[in-house]
Amino acid sequence: MPSYETKLQRAGISRRTAVMGMSAGIATLAMPRLGRAADDTIRIGFPTPLTGPFAAEARDQVKCAELAVKLVNDKGGIAGRKVELLVRDDKLNAGEAATRTLELIEKDKVHAIVGALSSAVQLAVNEVTRARGVIYVSISQSDTINEVKDFSKYTFHEALNPHMTTAAVARQTIKKGMKVAHLAADYAYGHEMLRGFKRAQAAIGAESVGEILHPFGAADYSTFMPRLMSLRPDVLCISNFGRDQANAIKQAVDFGIKQQMKIVVPVILHNQRLAVGPDVFEGVVGGANYYWGLETQNKTAAEFNKAYRAANGGAIPTDYGAYGYSGVGSLLQAMQAAGGTDTDKVVAALEGLQYDLTKGPQHYRKCDHQSVQSVLVLESKKKSAMANDNDLFAIVASDPGADEMLRSCGELGHAT
Repeated sequence: MPSYETKLQRAGISRRTAVMGMSAGIATLAMPRLGRAADDTIRIGFPTPLTGPFAAEARDQVKCAELAVKLVNDKGGIAGRKVELLVRDDKLNAGEAATRTLELIEKDKVHAIVGALSSAVQLAVNEVTRARGVIYVSISQSDTINEVKDFSKYTFHEALNPHMTTAAVARQTIKKGMKVAHLAADYAYGHEMLRGFKRAQAAIGAESVGEILHPFGAADYSTFMPRLMSLRPDVLCISNFGRDQANAIKQAVDFGIKQQMKIVVPVILHNQRLAVGPDVFEGVVGGANYYWGLETQNKTAAEFNKAYRAANGGAIPTDYGAYGYSGVGSLLQAMQAAGGTDTDKVVAALEGLQYDLTKGPQHYRKCDHQSVQSVLVLESKKKSAMANDNDLFAIVASDPGADEMLRSCGELGHAT
């Protein structure tokens, strides 16, 4: 009788994915890929954490992804075929995400997957899609997904990655000779952002004076703050996400940390700034893929904002919401260019795609399918400087997209 490992190998599934998706059952994991449904609808699967600490960002991604689909359908669809978005709650859990992705592929017969909002979860989704030969457009920050061990021809990464983001933020906030301390979440996102900041500060000539890892979802940071203050850094880099960011910054402010050092974050989150108000975030600097305020200087941003406002009662799109729009939108543009959903043709179209959906030109680099794009650096405004309730940030810098801002293909393990 074939061993468990042999069965998984025949199915094209790694042991890691099988363990994470155990709730789906070994029989489901080993099931051969089924043919597409006979109807003409193009189905895009969209797993995202609608419940849990990242739910606010996930809901924004869904709204923007739905907008991308609506705009295409309003123009007649793809080669006359309507597009449908199938949203599933991955509950911010790798096993749940693997299960939902398998169901989307096997039961719902999706033509591609877009989504996931966690470094670890997107890797679980990627394991399933690459084993089944289904295109996956990731819209969550990750360095790992571009590396050769996790990459496949079907994997595209539309989001920024930690190397890009931390380098842009460090250039604006860290100077030669400065002392830098780090508070990072103890999981993939925090680890990758910490690595990115340390690499960037080393290149600048700054000194690392200490780092503290905190549990994911921590509510109390009081034990960490005195230790960070004792390090006497010039800059404190806080690398976490979702509610963790708001909680950590609020408690840092309560301890008086902003009076002693500059607080910077790799990604400054629109929703978390709204959650705790201007006084807490005042002066905090961080990176972003998008900010609605670009509309005064960027035609594409103005058009995206206008379409979003029209569909959402005058509301503005958020940073992580924009990922949902550009992730689905770039995929649909590639399908349009390919004339349909043939996987190899869509992959080729994505590799050759030049797109501009929210903020300026973007393209997927051939070797690792990373989207080359601009990185914004934002600073949270004080209340008296805000023109209105949506005027959250000042744009400090906008680094234009270029291959040179990425780790080299050789460093990632790809042939050059």
